[in-house]
Amino acid sequence: MSAEYMHIGIPVTNRKPGMTYNEGAKFWVSNVDDYDYKIEYLKFEEGTPFPEEIHRNPHVAYKVDNLEKYIADADSVICGPMPANDKDRLAFVWKDGAILELYEAN
Repeated sequence: MSAEYMHIGIPVTNRKPGMTYNEGAKFWVSNVDDYDYKIEYLKFEEGTPFPEEIHRNPHVAYKVDNLEKYIADADSVICGPMPANDKDRLAFVWKDGAILELYEAN
């Protein structure tokens, strides 16, 4: 198994400059390259399919080589696997008291 750090995701209640809106999932997101330390700010709107746990807690995102293996190693699954775009997939899990975003690029 191989995991590579991508970013830390921090939920916010007010939009930050430069955030873009994801209409399908009803949330605002910043570009991780706009901030030192690869920070992704997220503002969720009412009706988003993401669980409340993701709205209220930060997460650390990793690019993984095999999503299923990492999900099997997690303490529990919050949501996913789900499509991230046309070819990639992601899942959010609890592992050792932290929320992890697992991102598999294909």
